[in-house]
Amino acid sequence: MEASVTRQKGYKGLAMEGFVARRYAKLRRSGSQLGEWRKQAARLTSSLRDGADILELAPGPGYFAIELARTGRFHVTGLDISRTFVQIADDNAREAGVGVTFRLGDASQMPFPDATFDMVVCQAAFKNFSRPREALDEMYRVLREGGTAVIQDMRKDASDAAIREEVSAMGLGRTGAFMTRRILGGLRRRAYTRIQFEQLAAQSRFGGGETTLGGIDIDVRLRKRAAGA
Repeated sequence: MEASVTRQKGYKGLAMEGFVARRYAKLRRSGSQLGEWRKQAARLTSSLRDGADILELAPGPGYFAIELARTGRFHVTGLDISRTFVQIADDNAREAGVGVTFRLGDASQMPFPDATFDMVVCQAAFKNFSRPREALDEMYRVLREGGTAVIQDMRKDASDAAIREEVSAMGLGRTGAFMTRRILGGLRRRAYTRIQFEQLAAQSRFGGGETTLGGIDIDVRLRKRAAGA
């Protein structure tokens, strides 16, 4: 008799599908958030060569991936575990008139060959991965030598006051601001401290990385060095 194998799901909490995903997508395009993603995309890619391949992990509705592609300088791919988000992101990219390839898949078991991308980006989603070490190792695998993985996420020690300030800057209405504060307060429980991120990076194939704190966020940079470096 064959033993049954139960595979751990790739995310923590409830699945972002159907109505939940569509409600989240609507919330994330309100206020000043789209403009901020455009600025972030420009800052993040300023040193990348034209024609570089970028992967965004867990792009959700695809807003940031679309801003990455809007410059016309890069080939952009998004990988999300939610079928609803893949569909929403495809629709949003078509509406924006940009070319982004959105695929369904798990960050801890990516459907890409080795050394496919020059940069891997993961924004506000890493804390939701149920297998974070495996996800880091997969980022390393799909990066080309000299490539960089950038993880930008909430940190566990973010204060209530910092969350209020962050949400206030988004320019949301009263209901949207209230909901966003509640969501961030809940997500904070899944987040990592700087020390925890540094430990994960050290245990991964990257062997370490650089972390920077700001507001409620942490910025982690992981580089895949050339062989023998």
